[in-house]
Amino acid sequence: MEKYYIGFDAGTQSVKVAVYNLHLECVAEQNYPTHLYYPKAGWVEMNVNEYLVAVKQGMKDCVEQMKMKGLDVSKVRSIFGDGIICGIVGVNEAGEAITPYINYLDSRCQEDVQELSSRNLSIWAEETGNAVPNCMFPAMIARWLLKHNIAFQKEGRKFMHNAPYVLSHLAGLQAKDAFIDWGAMSGWGLGFQVYDKKWSEKQLEILEIDKSFMPKIVKPWDIIGGLTKEISDFTGLPEGIAICAGAGDTMQSMLGCGLIDKNMAADVAGTCAMFCVSTDGIKPELSTSESGLIFNSGTLENTYFYWGFIRTGGLALRWYRDNICNQEGVDEYFDSLSQRAEKIPAGSNGVLFLPYLTGGNTDCVDACGCFLNMTMDSDQATLWKSVLEAIGYDYIGVTDIYRKAGVNLDQITITEGGSRSELWNQIKSDMLDTKVKTLQKAGGALITNILTAAYAVGDISNLKEELTSLLKIKKLYTPFSKNTIYYRKVYELRKQLIQQDMTETFRKLKEIQE
Repeated sequence: MEKYYIGFDAGTQSVKVAVYNLHLECVAEQNYPTHLYYPKAGWVEMNVNEYLVAVKQGMKDCVEQMKMKGLDVSKVRSIFGDGIICGIVGVNEAGEAITPYINYLDSRCQEDVQELSSRNLSIWAEETGNAVPNCMFPAMIARWLLKHNIAFQKEGRKFMHNAPYVLSHLAGLQAKDAFIDWGAMSGWGLGFQVYDKKWSEKQLEILEIDKSFMPKIVKPWDIIGGLTKEISDFTGLPEGIAICAGAGDTMQSMLGCGLIDKNMAADVAGTCAMFCVSTDGIKPELSTSESGLIFNSGTLENTYFYWGFIRTGGLALRWYRDNICNQEGVDEYFDSLSQRAEKIPAGSNGVLFLPYLTGGNTDCVDACGCFLNMTMDSDQATLWKSVLEAIGYDYIGVTDIYRKAGVNLDQITITEGGSRSELWNQIKSDMLDTKVKTLQKAGGALITNILTAAYAVGDISNLKEELTSLLKIKKLYTPFSKNTIYYRKVYELRKQLIQQDMTETFRKLKEIQE
């Protein structure tokens, strides 16, 4: 008898909803774009209810697809979703959103981050593995909402992530039932004890966040409720289907690309480009203010990883396609750009792109997005290749930190949407001087959601074994030494430009922007 499971991935650029069977065959799927709003310079907001609407509509559309194929909808066993780990919304007593959903692209907390960082507190690294505050951390966003959002000051009851918000509504829960899984909990960056999987009284006191606003911490595969009659009537799914607690998108992507044991490396080529390595816990040499790395616990028990990031990594690609090429929503145009860019030599004929479209990084807080060194020969394909290379240059800085700490990077796995670009995969292999592999099942977080959903209702007994079976290689890329040498040279020059030569320029540009 066939069994089915619903998984959704609530990401920055889109919501994906799909139904799979235990053979990991997709029997129905639907995608919906999401929208970002920019009310002020450095501010990025979303409407969390857009996620809820998309998931509900996605389930309804998937049910229709199943019926058209003659599949039995009553055999759907459970629902599992993942969402953004660095982003929160404030909800009222009924569990309804009363604030914008603010995620990692937002930098409104920068001054608060600098003030809190100046205290040089050791408790952050000791309890969370994260040495310093960061404006992308939900802990900092929560501080901002408590200080500045009038609606939350009057009616706020809990802070929630986007996937738990959706799952709560599918199960008809209120604020008092608010939850977060132990992996997404670590996405808060601060305010928790990573080994004990609980909120830290000391840290929350320093952060000035009352513990009553924090959701309860659960396991990803815990069942938090059943599908309500209202949503059952809307979607056509049976009432009472098991709703799982869900997980963080980063954690699920890590599982999908094989970071199941320590000393493995992966590139999550999504909206926020992330380079990750798995460990057996906090590494003091990596948990420093200088490293710029984030530390998290994984979906599976006793799994941990570090990641370096480029906040507008994949988002920069969409920005270029939509705003510069005027091809909004046309995914095929990415392939067209890459085909033309293959003819452009390494280094994009000297053109450099700085991908800091939502603000700078630790190297230069005031940095902004820009193209440098263009000539009359700089066309769409040249600029596109420079956008792809820009992410790689920032990755070089991240991998240098890992290698200095003794992390083995002889081979990395690339997952999520960016893994489909053979050009980008080869660029990364060249730039990082390592073998790069893609997987036959590149479903990323969505595939792991399905397996975890099956595990939650007892339909598979060993989640780790099932995840390991996914790691069959699709293609292996090896670095070209000539390109590796060239990229290293340009990287050093680019680093000097950003950290030294253009510092004053960025400051002046920020004054103009304001």
